[in-house]
Amino acid sequence: QVHLVESGGGLVQPGGSLRLSCTASGRIGSIVTMGWYRQARGSQREMVALIHTDGDMRYADFVQGRFIIYRNDSNDTVHLESSNLRPEDTAVYYCNAKVTDGLVIRNSWGQGTQVTVSS
Repeated sequence: QVHLVESGGGLVQPGGSLRLSCTASGRIGSIVTMGWYRQARGSQREMVALIHTDGDMRYADFVQGRFIIYRNDSNDTVHLESSNLRPEDTAVYYCNAKVTDGLVIRNSWGQGTQVTVSS
């Protein structure tokens, strides 16, 4: 089992920046990817950015170069640096880890952190 704890959400003005952090604990060796999803009110949860254990990264089209995902293996933490934020980026951001037992891959989720982009 993997436990995820997020931090770094809050209120930011349009054009501003935020850094979200997610620290994993538990069966770290079972993690395949870590990353971030978001869910705006009335919308489905969508992928924002993922980073594989081999370093490959994947971003949603709406990121458009505004977000960067990176990890710190020394403390099992993944960060999402977001810049040039827009009101449409307002959502609850969830840390995600895809973990495997060697047979199947399952999702582990953090509790979510609110990001609000508003003037």
